[in-house]
Amino acid sequence: MNINLYTDGSCLGNPGAGGWAYVLEWGDYRIYGADGMANTTNNRQELYAVIYGLERIEDKSKPVVVYTDSNYVVKGATEWLTKWKANGWRNSRRKEVVNRELWEHLDQLLSKFDSVTFKWIKAHNGHEWNEFADEMANGAANLVQQALINS
Repeated sequence: MNINLYTDGSCLGNPGAGGWAYVLEWGDYRIYGADGMANTTNNRQELYAVIYGLERIEDKSKPVVVYTDSNYVVKGATEWLTKWKANGWRNSRRKEVVNRELWEHLDQLLSKFDSVTFKWIKAHNGHEWNEFADEMANGAANLVQQALINS
């Protein structure tokens, strides 16, 4: 049985206040988490969601399917990551990979699992756990923004 990881990131402005969230699903078991930060980007929040979700999985031998509406995460993890590492963390234009420290962290995490598959899921398409992750990520971003306004 797969462990399903649904993730989402949100940013109010880009950069701006952001939030990330994940939902882990394994059979009838679900666990979720969310948080936010100031002065971030949507892509960073999408990566944080995947990283924190994967970090919660204790049994690395079970196959994991990551569902995300972020093409950046899917393509980064399945197409670009190997090329970036081979090119000394430079992209196809020979510039340093943006969010390198997060990609390195994700790469390190992925190496601990027997199987992780990334699947793109259309945003706001009525999928229960994707929608829930979206609501939590947006909520976290809004809380951060309110805290910044009130400080």
